[in-house]
Amino acid sequence: QVHLVESGGGSVQAGGSLRLSCTVSFNYYPACMGWFRQAPGKEREGIASIYIRSDFTAYTDSVKGRFTVSHDNAKNTVYLEMNSLKPEDTGMYYCAASWSGGGVCSLFRDDYSSWGQGTQVTVSS
Repeated sequence: QVHLVESGGGSVQAGGSLRLSCTVSFNYYPACMGWFRQAPGKEREGIASIYIRSDFTAYTDSVKGRFTVSHDNAKNTVYLEMNSLKPEDTGMYYCAASWSGGGVCSLFRDDYSSWGQGTQVTVSS
């Protein structure tokens, strides 16, 4: 059984920073961890992923250079460091786990099988 719990969301002004955490409990370590966000009225989109074995990361264009995904195996935790936040970054942020992946982890929600409950991020202008 797998549980993912996100934390670290909140309200910040544009230009600010937040660090999200996702603590994972599992029987078998996932190959990929992804971060997704869903803005009101929009589809859930993948924004960052990390291949656990190699730390290879992938980002959607809108967050490149501003967000950084990392993990700490000892703490079973994946992080999303978010800097230079913009109002369009507002949304519910979810972490997700996948046990498939050959070195590059996708940003497609259908490739992930386990999800957390989400944490809200609100960026004001």
